[in-house]
Amino acid sequence: MQSLLFGSITVDEIDLPATKEKNIRVSVLRLDKIHPVISGNKWFKLKYYIEDAKSQKKEHIVTFGGAYSNHIIATAAAGKLYGFRTSGIIRGEQPKKLSHTLLLAKEYGMQLIFVSREEYRTKKPPKEIEGLSEEIYFINEGGYGQLGVTGAAEILDHCKKENFSHIGCAVGTSTMMAGLIKASLSQQETIGIAVIKNEISLKDELLSLLSPEEKRKKFRLATGYDFGGYAKHKTELINFMNEFYKNSSIPTDFVYTGKLFFGISDMIKKDLFPQNSNILIVHSGGLQGNFSLSKRTLIF
Repeated sequence: MQSLLFGSITVDEIDLPATKEKNIRVSVLRLDKIHPVISGNKWFKLKYYIEDAKSQKKEHIVTFGGAYSNHIIATAAAGKLYGFRTSGIIRGEQPKKLSHTLLLAKEYGMQLIFVSREEYRTKKPPKEIEGLSEEIYFINEGGYGQLGVTGAAEILDHCKKENFSHIGCAVGTSTMMAGLIKASLSQQETIGIAVIKNEISLKDELLSLLSPEEKRKKFRLATGYDFGGYAKHKTELINFMNEFYKNSSIPTDFVYTGKLFFGISDMIKKDLFPQNSNILIVHSGGLQGNFSLSKRTLIF
């Protein structure tokens, strides 16, 4: 298993539609370069949970996610890298054919436990791991929680954050966005592009992770870029991802980062950023969801 390569992170300036005419600069924090599987924000959100599990002498990590969860596969890979047994509680009945994400998680030694959506909502340990509570260390879906936020706040240590007026990210559980708000400077605005439909729930989850002081910082949750919901996509998004790759050589996925770059680009075109803005977009990695698309759908 390859080690994590933090020295490979770069900040790449790119052109998005309308940036030049509006005198706006856009750069990408390439967290996707640190590891082929534990890529992007995943390690940052897992870091302090893994340290906590070690300090408690736990050997078995259990977490939650869906069939295309970057968090599931990153936890499986991190478990293999750091010597933990791992189990993933997967939302929904077991399909006849596993997604590429789940197949790879199995290859890394993760036990997959499929539960109904109702059981998943309760987060009650399924029968396969009942009675193992003394051995198990639980991590919430997407690393949601204060340890995940603490790790995500370290993302901005890998750039000169003071150079930027805005920081953009994709939002699934809101853990990374909370970390970026925590680390942001008073004059900066953090913008989260929601990749799921339930805006009210997402906003509540975000606010519950922030301190009173952090809630006074500048941030906004942008909706309308989910393309039908989590892990859903439309031709318009796929066309954008292909065009974006042609222009920048940066690969994206249809679950998170494709929607992120589309959303920021659309907001620029709609004059939702002041002129002379300098935007940093955090590339949160995790491209394996693209393997579920038909061959030749994407050009990368």
